Amino acid sequence: MYKVFVNDKPLFLTNQIQKETDFQLFLLESIDIKELIIKIFKNKVDKAFLYHPDEKEMLKKLKTKIPIEKAGGGLVYNQNNEVLFIFRNKKWDLPKGGIEKGEEIEDTAIREVEEETGVTGLKITKKLPKTYHIFKRNGRYKLKITHWFEMKTNYKGTLTAQANEGIEKVVWKNPAEIEMALKNSYENIKLLFE
Repeated sequence: MYKVFVNDKPLFLTNQIQKETDFQLFLLESIDIKELIIKIFKNKVDKAFLYHPDEKEMLKKLKTKIPIEKAGGGLVYNQNNEVLFIFRNKKWDLPKGGIEKGEEIEDTAIREVEEETGVTGLKITKKLPKTYHIFKRNGRYKLKITHWFEMKTNYKGTLTAQANEGIEKVVWKNPAEIEMALKNSYENIKLLFE
């Protein structure tokens, strides 16, 4: 099963039909995905299942219906076991951004963390689950697939918010502060802390 977020509402890709649920069920094969996305954005659909019998094929099928944008990002820890957060669009988020032509996804993740926060000396310690969300840019809906990596750094310098990306603040947060930040964050970011 895949969880795709549309305006922070869940859209599940599944190969199982469940009875008695408050989710609306649609067939991935025949759904007009743009129409469903618009309904979710307009709060006409709260949560939905997209059914496809073959789990290995469902993500491929979705990719034929909506353009894809790949991104890389980091869940970054310092020596004090604090996590690096950015504040953008009135929400706490993790640094991430789009892949550039010819770039490996790990390099994208490190570059984006450095650009958005000023933090350097990053080392990837493990691959984390990918997240999926649908957004609208220039009048078109796209599926963003973000490849996440846990990173560590000994960086002690100044944190620098990338203002031209709309980032207002960059801060290290301890476990108690993380819990508070996640109350004002995105659903796909919360998944990385589960």
